[in-house]
Amino acid sequence: MTISPVVSPPLRRTADDLFDDFLLPPEIASLRREARDFADTVLAPRAVELNTAEESKHAFPHDILRQMADAGLYEIPYPADVGGRGLEHPMLATATVLEELAYYSPGIASALYDGQAILVGKTLESAPAHIRNEYLPLLIRGEIVGSFATSEPDASTDLSAQAMKTTARRVEGGFRLSGQKRWITNSCVADIMTVLCVIDGEQAMLLVDMHSDGVHVGDPDRKLGNRLQLTSDVHFDDVFVASDQMIAVPGKGLSAALASLALGRIGIGAVGVGMAQRSYDLAVSHMRERSAFGKKLAEFQHWQFRFAEHAIAIESARSLYQKAALKVDAHRLPEPEAAMAKVSGSRVPIDVTRDSIQVHGGYGFLRELGADGSSYPLESIWRDCKIGEIYEGANEVQLWSIARVALGRDLTG
Repeated sequence: MTISPVVSPPLRRTADDLFDDFLLPPEIASLRREARDFADTVLAPRAVELNTAEESKHAFPHDILRQMADAGLYEIPYPADVGGRGLEHPMLATATVLEELAYYSPGIASALYDGQAILVGKTLESAPAHIRNEYLPLLIRGEIVGSFATSEPDASTDLSAQAMKTTARRVEGGFRLSGQKRWITNSCVADIMTVLCVIDGEQAMLLVDMHSDGVHVGDPDRKLGNRLQLTSDVHFDDVFVASDQMIAVPGKGLSAALASLALGRIGIGAVGVGMAQRSYDLAVSHMRERSAFGKKLAEFQHWQFRFAEHAIAIESARSLYQKAALKVDAHRLPEPEAAMAKVSGSRVPIDVTRDSIQVHGGYGFLRELGADGSSYPLESIWRDCKIGEIYEGANEVQLWSIARVALGRDLTG
C-alpha cells in the first residue's frame, strides 16, 4: 500500500502579532511581503525535499536559483546601473529576504542568497569597474553561480597571510594560482570564484574562472545539516589568472574579504531569525491543539513563560540584524552590531527549536510518521541551525570583537 504524504495546513505567522515593521522604511514592508509570497509559493511546497536532500552536485537547485532571478530577488541588493533595483536600504532589504527564505529552507537562504547575493555579489560590487560591470549583471540575472573562497584546511578563523597556503606567483600577463580551499559554498557548481590568496607575502583577491585548466573540485562534504548548502574542497594546480582579474591588490585582499564577511554575518543573523520563527510558529500551533491531563499545552504556565521569553529573544535578534543592516545602508561600519546580530541570530534558533522539539514530544523527534507519511520539520531545523554558531566567523571570535570595543584593545588584544 502506498501512503500519501499528509500536507499540513498553513501556519499562523505569530510574528505578524508580536513584531511590527512600522519603524522601518516603507519599502521594507513591501519587500517582506514580496519575499514571503515567493517563499510561500516556491519553497513551502518543496521544503521537506529541500531540507532532507543528501549532498550531491545533482542536488543543487538550479531551478530555484532561476526562479529567484526571474522573481527579481537578486536585483534587491544592488544599484540600478548593474541591473539592480537601486533601493534606498538595500542591505536591510537583503537581510529581510533572507529571513523569509530561511523560514522554509535555511539551505536555500544560505547557499543561494547569503552566499550568492552577499558574499560573492557584494565582493563583485566593490571590485574594479570592469569586473563589477561584467559579472554583477550576470549574477543578478541568474546566469552564473558564484563562490567565495577564503577558508583552507588549516586556515579558517585565522585568515592571516602566515596561516594561508594558497599563493599566486607573478607570470607574464597575470598570475599562477596554487593551493587548496575548504568549506567553499557552491564550489562544485560554480562558474566563478573570488579567491583570497597570498601574493609576494601579502593577501590579495583574484577572480577565478572555475572552468580553467588546473581547477579541481572535490565531491560535496557530507554534513550534519544545511545539506543544500553544498561545500567542497577546491584545488588550484598552477591555474592561470589574468592580471585584469584582480579584485583586490596585495595588501588589500583580507580587508575586501572581511568587508563581505561582515555583511554575511548580518545575513546569518537574519537566517537564524527565520529558523527560530518557524520553530516558534510550529510550537504555538502544536500547543494550541495538543492536550495533556485535560488541558491544552498552551494552558500550562511553564510553556507560556518559556515561549514568551523566546518571543523576546527572537525580536531582539531581529532588531539587531536590522540595526546592523541600517548602519550599512547609512554607509557606516556595521560593527559591533553585525557581530551581535550574528551571535544572537545563531543562538536563538537553537534555543527555540530545542523547546519546540520538547513541547512536541515524540513528534518533535520525527522526520516522517510511518503510519500516514506525514513529515515533521523540526529535526531538520535542529540540524541546520548549529552551523550558524560556526561559519562566517565563529561566535567566540564575534564575542571577542565585541569585548574589544567594550574593554579596550589594550587589555583584550
